[in-house]
Amino acid sequence: MYKVLSFYKYVDIENPEEFVKEHLKWCISNELKGKVYIAREGISGSIFGVKEKTDLYKSHLTSYKIFEDIWFKETDTGEIAYPKMHVRIKNEIVNSGLNVNQRNGGKRLSPEELLKFYEEGKDFVIVDARNWYESRIGRFKNAIAPDITHFREWPEVVESLKEFKEKTVVTYCTGGIRCEKASAYMVKEGFNNVYQLDGGILNFINKYPDTYWHGSMFVFDDRKVIEPNTKEELKYTAECEFCGRATSYYINCHNQTCDRIIIICHDCKIDNDYCCSDECRASGNKRVKYSG
Repeated sequence: MYKVLSFYKYVDIENPEEFVKEHLKWCISNELKGKVYIAREGISGSIFGVKEKTDLYKSHLTSYKIFEDIWFKETDTGEIAYPKMHVRIKNEIVNSGLNVNQRNGGKRLSPEELLKFYEEGKDFVIVDARNWYESRIGRFKNAIAPDITHFREWPEVVESLKEFKEKTVVTYCTGGIRCEKASAYMVKEGFNNVYQLDGGILNFINKYPDTYWHGSMFVFDDRKVIEPNTKEELKYTAECEFCGRATSYYINCHNQTCDRIIIICHDCKIDNDYCCSDECRASGNKRVKYSG
């Protein structure tokens, strides 16, 4: 059994270039895999390994004073989540283009409080701050799931939600990193009672599977999805594009010129040669490696 650590923190990093070099060297020397992004505004990452190694990573990162209170969300897996280790520098730890200070974000809402919102029938609007292909395979009950491909489209989403400015609005994303800025942008645009789900979907499904999260959760690693629910009626929110069977599986079309994300079942994946159309199946620019 392996562990996957997901974490982020918005904090000023004075010399991100030097930190990237040091951090990559340390991770490789300690046989860790994953992806870590560093920017002047903070750190975001996902680390994969056996528990002994991930515990070592937690001790190492929190030994830096600026990261001593960082929050690690942990999941167990029997799958290989990452084959390599990458540490990279970015302009933002999540690409947004939003000119906001995340410190002015929405009030933090715990999983316990969100559960109470649902169970007591509170009048609230819940908005998915992720992309369409994430929300297609899983989302909260009654969530508004915008049809966007990039987080930088968030201002358009907020404009479409202006009728809810006087209502209670809850934003959520995978681990919380996008909602720091998404909720801050909503506050800036005049929404009066904005919350962000503290710790994101990961925090909620670890505590309350089989409740108000429907379907699976999209992850940006080789696992592809996390499936938290055991109740059959809560397992799926999507259907295979080819046969209509309930599924939470997706691939990128193996025609690299296309590369479209396809919601697909395992049988149709094989039958269609990992492609979305006859044209793509005939392409000479297909990936050689067939994964999953």
